[in-house]
Amino acid sequence: MWQEISRIGKKLVQGGLVESHFGNISVRKGDKMLITRSGSSLDELGADKIVEVDVYGTCALDVIASSETKVHRAIYNNTSAIAIVHAHCPYAVTMSLLQGDGYITPLDSEGQHFLGNIPIVQGSMGSEELARNLAKVLAHNKAAIVYGHGTFAIGRVLDEAYVFTTQIEHSCRIKYLYDLMHK
Repeated sequence: MWQEISRIGKKLVQGGLVESHFGNISVRKGDKMLITRSGSSLDELGADKIVEVDVYGTCALDVIASSETKVHRAIYNNTSAIAIVHAHCPYAVTMSLLQGDGYITPLDSEGQHFLGNIPIVQGSMGSEELARNLAKVLAHNKAAIVYGHGTFAIGRVLDEAYVFTTQIEHSCRIKYLYDLMHK
């Protein structure tokens, strides 16, 4: 499974959806999850950069797991997600800063069809507030943007969460450019 996480990490970096050492990826395996280690370079992931932690409570390996482990845990406990991709998509972050709160309505047909309104949630990185807010909106949405921080997308498999991540960024880029030209 670490090879799939590594493959998605490379695609995120190559696509400009994260800078190498930011963002994180996880996959649920029953009452455990595999998640990238804190500070890992997503385009250089090996088996040693993936940590297995508990889904239902904290464990000793949380200290080396991603700083967003608490958030991933809350999402798994409140949604049907099997995979989560957290990226720092530049247009999505920019649009969250411009919008403030609420949601972003995609203008492109794919974004409207696959995502609908994209919620913007509040909360500091790795905080209980962020964990609660994301778990709540992702129970009814495929993806969300954390204000000023990045995107979280869920899926039944990693590729699905990755596709929703790319769709958010595409829709936010289209909306940003459209809004820029129509001011």
